[in-house]
Amino acid sequence: MFSLRRYCLAMLNLLNTVVCKKPDNEHVAAEVDGKSIANDIKATLATEVCNMKSSIGKVPGLGVILVGKRKDSLSFVRIKKKACEEVGIASVVLELPQDSTEDEVLGIVSVLNHKESVHGILVQLPLPDHLSEEKIINAVNVEKDVDGFHPVNMGNLAMTKREPLFIPCASRGCIEVLHRCNVEIVGKKAVVIGRSKIGGLPTSLLLQRHHAMVTTVHAFTKNPEQRAREADILVSDVGVPNLVRGHWLKPGAVVIDMGSTLVKDSNSSHGSHVTGDVCYEEAIHKASTITPVPGGVGPVTISMLLSNTVEAAKRAYQWTEQS
Repeated sequence: MFSLRRYCLAMLNLLNTVVCKKPDNEHVAAEVDGKSIANDIKATLATEVCNMKSSIGKVPGLGVILVGKRKDSLSFVRIKKKACEEVGIASVVLELPQDSTEDEVLGIVSVLNHKESVHGILVQLPLPDHLSEEKIINAVNVEKDVDGFHPVNMGNLAMTKREPLFIPCASRGCIEVLHRCNVEIVGKKAVVIGRSKIGGLPTSLLLQRHHAMVTTVHAFTKNPEQRAREADILVSDVGVPNLVRGHWLKPGAVVIDMGSTLVKDSNSSHGSHVTGDVCYEEAIHKASTITPVPGGVGPVTISMLLSNTVEAAKRAYQWTEQS
């Protein structure tokens, strides 16, 4: 009997000592190749962008606002910029100092809101503590909110018979992976660990839209292991390495690991490596399908950002493939 919060704290304290053990059985889950899925999506988007340019002489544009020089944020922005280049999206990264005021950041948002060549605006999170993420995200034009975090888009996602202009990229990527792997969602028991606005919460809402029976596990959930073992589809997005162990899983469950944490690693040439929430070495012998970290949901999430940006440009120009 323990809560997820206490378990998470314990895991953080033992971060460098946790060892995932490989069971003796021979079953091995199918591993999702997120890079292959992302490349397929990007190839389709590149064709669309090329056709748009040939037809109207315009291409989609993405504006990225980066405040400060967090190592992980800089890395994410580089990856997104490179992905834009691969499909022909014009991107601009506006880097602001760590100590930028809220008014300064809002001023940049306003400039991008009014710039016709920018169809999508991405505010790289997290922002420095002295800035209000809610206020800044709310200032983004809802028609350019390609991250899908604006309250209008989130609200429409939560309401039946309403459609958001954009669905948050990580959640959209999660559903894309399930569809590509021919995973049945309708009527299945889904458990989502975590309820952040970036991943857990919108993923729960999106799974409900696809008619799954959804349970959310969070910091105040009692017996999180028991809840997790009920899942036909388990999604984790809390950023606690190796939180989900093999015995948390129902045999044959589909496991979507949306967690991503940089962990110190003396054996790595970089001094660290990226790991997910799921103890992969154990889970692969219980699950039917599993996403690795890195290389699973991450690349698909980036492709969903590109897709949202292309959709924003198509709306702005009222352009279709038949135009």
